[in-house]
Amino acid sequence: MENNNCPFCSSNNFDIICENKLAFAILDKNPVNEGHTLIITKRHFPFFFEASGEEVMAMYSLLHEAKGILDIQYEPSGYNIGVNVGYYAGQTVKHMHIHLIPRYKGDVDDPKGGITNFKRNI
Repeated sequence: MENNNCPFCSSNNFDIICENKLAFAILDKNPVNEGHTLIITKRHFPFFFEASGEEVMAMYSLLHEAKGILDIQYEPSGYNIGVNVGYYAGQTVKHMHIHLIPRYKGDVDDPKGGITNFKRNI
């Protein structure tokens, strides 16, 4: 990890759920839902589109591994997977990470459309 001003680089006080050579997974400190997990690259760079092919594969591998862990621990009804790229997309931490958000029956009135309903509900 390379940037002392980055919360993902400057802390080693994480409860890591799973990891590989290029990335690691932790529970989000400000979860949207119970089990909200972040898949974070070990190399510091801000945007998904700067990831190498190997880093993308490492993150996707951890998505699957973390999902398996969350399935057992939280028994969610579904998942949202998301990446915020840039300020206007809602990115607040400039270190590449993927959100794995468990969803539960009844956590929204009408889940139809998933994240595509976001703008309609603003």
